[in-house]
Amino acid sequence: MDKIIRIGMDTSKNVFELHGVNAAEQPVLRKRLRRDQLLAFFKQLPATVIGMEACGGAHQWARVLRELGHEARLMAPQFVKPYVKRNKNDAADAEALCEAMSRPTMRFVAVKSAEQQAALMLIGVRDQLVGRRTQIANAIRGYAAEFGLVAAKGLNQIDPLLARVAGDEALPALARELFEVQGRAYAHIQGQIKALEAKLMAWHRDNATSQRVAGIPGIGPISGVLLTIKAPRPAAFRSGRYFAAWIGLTPKDHSTAGKQRLGGITRAGDESLRAALVAGATAVIQHARRRKGGAADPWLRALLERKSPKLAAVALANKNARIAWKLMTSGESYDPSRRRAAPAPTA
Repeated sequence: MDKIIRIGMDTSKNVFELHGVNAAEQPVLRKRLRRDQLLAFFKQLPATVIGMEACGGAHQWARVLRELGHEARLMAPQFVKPYVKRNKNDAADAEALCEAMSRPTMRFVAVKSAEQQAALMLIGVRDQLVGRRTQIANAIRGYAAEFGLVAAKGLNQIDPLLARVAGDEALPALARELFEVQGRAYAHIQGQIKALEAKLMAWHRDNATSQRVAGIPGIGPISGVLLTIKAPRPAAFRSGRYFAAWIGLTPKDHSTAGKQRLGGITRAGDESLRAALVAGATAVIQHARRRKGGAADPWLRALLERKSPKLAAVALANKNARIAWKLMTSGESYDPSRRRAAPAPTA
């Protein structure tokens, strides 16, 4: 009866807390290990199931444990929190992990490969550089305005603004020198972003699933890569509605006593994936509103007639997520001729 059937492992940078139970659900393992002791312990342990929170470094540990013959399962931290009985400490967290992973309705996070994490790092580094580029561009605009030099909106106006600054002899020499420093930093980041975007496009072209979902209006290469990498196994979802709910594009439900009360979207799931889908839907709506005669899609045209553009963007992002789920599960390509007709007007 002392055979361990399940272990909850609370991870950190240097200290790991283990809590294991036997077939009778009795605790038979309570152990704290340092990082340099962990692999030796699991090498001599018979194959078992190990649960961890899906946090920093968890995917790497899951891959290592699977190589040792164990079954590693990752859980979202918010699903584990309710099983912490009282005080919050490493031992209580490990016990909560062990309890949470035994629930038959528990949902687990798919373990990512090293290649998937590298692609995610590519997107993350690009987003970081884009943020720094925006920061430097805003600083250039702000400092230039202090000297009476203003420019129109858009990143394509930064280089002409820097050229005007360099040619303005009325500016102090120190100001022109500092503008030159900012200009070099801006140009360097621009080059780095272009290089990363080339790598991103190469990854996108080499992945058939990313190319299929990128054919949906409002989903480009970046959203296609995000959907391909961040989404778990699509077949694990019952339908596209469950997939959209996982992303956080469905309303919050506060219903009780038989009365349905729906609020704003849940904002669950991955924030960057949801933001990319909503941004792509917003671009489609902006194009449709500028287009003469309105949107070509009857469904979108009818939606814009009764909803604000922001609400319509979320609804379109929800629809795109469902279509993407269908394409990822079926292996089909997007067919624009299958757009749903606009609903008939009510009396």
